[in-house]
Amino acid sequence: MTQSKSISSNSSNSSKSAHSKPMIRTRFAPSPTGDLHVGGARTALFSYLTARHAQGEFILRVEDTDQQRSTESSVQAILDGMKWLDLNYDEGPFFQTQRFERYREVAQELIKNNQAYYCNCSKERLDQVREAQMEAHEKPRYDHHCRELNLEKDLDPDSNQVIRFKNPLEGQVSWKDLVKGEIKFSNQELDDMVIWRSDDSPTYNFTVVVDDVDMGITHVVRGDDHVNNTPRQINIFKALDKPCPVFAHLSMILGEDGKKMSKRHGATSVMEYRNLGYLPEALLNYLVRLGWSHGDQEIFSREELVKLFNLKAVNHSAAAFNTQKLNWVNQHYLKQAGLNLKNFEQIKPELIYHFNKAGISESDLNQGPDLQEVLKILSERVHTLCEFISFSKYFYQDFEVKDLDPVAVNKFLKPDSTPVLKLALEKLKNLSDLSGVSGWTLESIQKMIQDIAQELNIGLGKIGMPLRVVLTGGSQSPAIEDTIRLIGQERVIKRLNNYLK
Repeated sequence: MTQSKSISSNSSNSSKSAHSKPMIRTRFAPSPTGDLHVGGARTALFSYLTARHAQGEFILRVEDTDQQRSTESSVQAILDGMKWLDLNYDEGPFFQTQRFERYREVAQELIKNNQAYYCNCSKERLDQVREAQMEAHEKPRYDHHCRELNLEKDLDPDSNQVIRFKNPLEGQVSWKDLVKGEIKFSNQELDDMVIWRSDDSPTYNFTVVVDDVDMGITHVVRGDDHVNNTPRQINIFKALDKPCPVFAHLSMILGEDGKKMSKRHGATSVMEYRNLGYLPEALLNYLVRLGWSHGDQEIFSREELVKLFNLKAVNHSAAAFNTQKLNWVNQHYLKQAGLNLKNFEQIKPELIYHFNKAGISESDLNQGPDLQEVLKILSERVHTLCEFISFSKYFYQDFEVKDLDPVAVNKFLKPDSTPVLKLALEKLKNLSDLSGVSGWTLESIQKMIQDIAQELNIGLGKIGMPLRVVLTGGSQSPAIEDTIRLIGQERVIKRLNNYLK
């Protein structure tokens, strides 16, 4: 597992100097209990852009205190997803499991200052209290039984003793959320929550506050499933006499059916989208538009996002994931890469990754046509890299006659196709010698096809489709003259010879 960096317990990173404006510091704090999902990726992106827009700092923190569910493979999935999306962080990754002594120190500080207390209530007693409250139609909560008993620490390792936070009994907690506006909670609705478990481990709401204090976090961007945690955390900030960060709670991402996005809607994790052939630039561009907008603009460069992004422009309503729209965005990036060398070089590693997955090596690619040129002629037909690989394999990988699509063979390779293919073979041999390109041009190939049509007195379709099936293995390809030119003379002659044998 990746090692965390050290964190000062009295971080001064949150300000440049005593008189300067505090530096914006945001954090992405996933739990390593699964893959990095698109909702988490959007949260990371919004946190990243908030920091970058203000020339601040972005921190990665792994909240792994749930040791039963946290796994090293999930940690690696988070790191891989962040790397693939190029959401580079300035500090981290930090791991909460490496900070238990710091949490223990703060818990003792709260007890010393009468802000927390030991509680010895058994599970049986707590269950009885809960049942009685529910029968009385009251909200279940701890009944403060141990709050003023001033209990000492129980040294028995098998003790069920916990530490509870002394939540204020009166008043309210309120904050101005950058996305949701003014939010208020009555302290009477909250509880004396456990901050230290009987198994000698700290709890989430407690560790989050200690970490945010130590790391000097100024802005907390997270999903709105954390709204109910926020008042509890604000009260701990106040008990520690530390300033609260600014909060921004993002609405959830819904599936196309309007329900909470889950695996039943298809891919949900970032690396699944990579394996489906989406580009990281396209996925980020799509995710940023799930809740944020800048006029009617749909496509943004990384530089534009950093310049324009503002949490105050994030919509508080839930956004629905639309795969068709993501396909459109991804195709846009493929088209741009086909037209612009700089854009092509940016996506080339992803192209090679998917070709390799399909069994086509870099050596195979080097022996075939220019990859950018193939992308240029195919980008109108494909939306993902997987589709592109499927449509372009025949340019870089040979196949056997037995591997021809049987449906295409039955439809287009009739007995009267043989004279067409033989004549094409002879003419294609003579377009140029195998070591040169003098006659192997789009114009000469087009003329060759027209000459066959005239000599055999047939339509162009009776020439193009048989050639397409024999040369590509199927019935789908760009214009036949483009296809022939890009496959190259040596491969074209070899495939025609193999079929005609």
